[in-house]
Amino acid sequence: MTDAWVLNPDRALPAGELRPPAREIYASTAGLPLVSMHGHVDVSVFADDQPFPDPAQLLVVPDHYLVRMVVSQGRVTLPEMGVRPVGGDAGEAETDPRTIWRRFCENWHLFRGTPTRYWLEHELVEVFGATVRPSAETADILYDQISAALARPDFRPRALFEKFGLEIIATTDPATADLAQHHALAAEGWGERVVPTFRPDPLLHVDRVDWRDQLESLSDVSGVDAGDYEGYLSALRQRRRAFVEAGARATDHGHLLTDTTELGTAEASRIFRGALAGEVTPAEAQAFGGHMLFQMARMSTEDGLVMQLHPGSLRDHDSGVARTFGPDKGYDIPIATEYTRSLRPLLDAFGHHPNFGFIAFTLDETTFSRELAPLAGVYPAMKLGAPWWFLDSPDGMRRYREAVTETAGFYNTSGFVDDTRAYASIPARHDLNRRIDAGYLARLVAEHRIELDEAIETAVDLAYNLPKAAYPPVKVPAVSG
Repeated sequence: MTDAWVLNPDRALPAGELRPPAREIYASTAGLPLVSMHGHVDVSVFADDQPFPDPAQLLVVPDHYLVRMVVSQGRVTLPEMGVRPVGGDAGEAETDPRTIWRRFCENWHLFRGTPTRYWLEHELVEVFGATVRPSAETADILYDQISAALARPDFRPRALFEKFGLEIIATTDPATADLAQHHALAAEGWGERVVPTFRPDPLLHVDRVDWRDQLESLSDVSGVDAGDYEGYLSALRQRRRAFVEAGARATDHGHLLTDTTELGTAEASRIFRGALAGEVTPAEAQAFGGHMLFQMARMSTEDGLVMQLHPGSLRDHDSGVARTFGPDKGYDIPIATEYTRSLRPLLDAFGHHPNFGFIAFTLDETTFSRELAPLAGVYPAMKLGAPWWFLDSPDGMRRYREAVTETAGFYNTSGFVDDTRAYASIPARHDLNRRIDAGYLARLVAEHRIELDEAIETAVDLAYNLPKAAYPPVKVPAVSG
């Protein structure tokens, strides 16, 4: 019989002489509210406030971090982890949640040293009260413990919102969303706690197979005919205003590349017409996408939405998996990404604009010290986003601080964003970041580069004040006439 599972209070804090000051710095942030300004939890989770499903459907099947690691060994397939083929029936994938959960627990050793291990440990112990570590022998015990918790009313989404200490959470919503669920939440008093984020990617990439369908949806929801270039821009402006009225604070753009070169109106119109006719080249589509990033920046100066850029992920690297199972199955892979030249048109035009906020993220950490920190360290409009996706890890966060602080300082960064659809992992992700920042600041104190009181003040700013400042509320424009 093993002892009950208890997490070490010093996990992820530095060893040796740095630990005592790191503990003190971390203690100053551990109880702060969570400001979750970029994530992918669906708004329906909060609007419907329904009980979560079984442990496998909550924690395993939708988590591409977890599924990709198990499948990477070649002994378990996506269907065996409960991932159903697109359009497939239940018989084409494992549907027994307890079987899926057992497969996950049998492979727990694969997560040693990964941030997924840290997040899951925090979730299982701190959120669900698990008393045993995952393993083949304990899988059923864990499953029953989590299932019992999920059956309680204090584990519904809104109750967990309070338990997690969330102050605000931003969902990510298509530009064509009608925002009805956000309006319903606002009517119930949640409008300043769950806010939308404007994500127009499918409308900006004119070579997508569904682009014309997206345009039709844009016209329908906006009430503006998006059948020509000028109408398209007007429809996008209308949707942005609708998002602002629903409480949005930001836009989000997931382009592969970072080009922001503006095209002339005639050239942009020509490419738009060609796309409508199904006659657009890859080079034209790429140029139009960069042009539209510039236009999104211009619109942000008009309406005040902070512009977020999340580039550099080559989506669906395995085309066969994408065709069979759809997107977001763990096959998105980072590419080398250039920022200095690509962002110059945007920053040259708007980098000093008083009504423009721009947050740049990267999956290419080689650009932190060479490009992004120098850019964020000089342009008033620009902030450097937190380590994201594959870099959202203990060592990735440490490398980030070491790479960017000397040039950008702390106060040209955005603070932490958790960027997750895994709702139960949000407090774990924020906790890990606060511990890593405490360790980095403790080293600066030990090296007599800053004082302890400065370190504590900086830690509080990084955890709470900077993300609030980076994503300020947007003033709803007055209706003319």
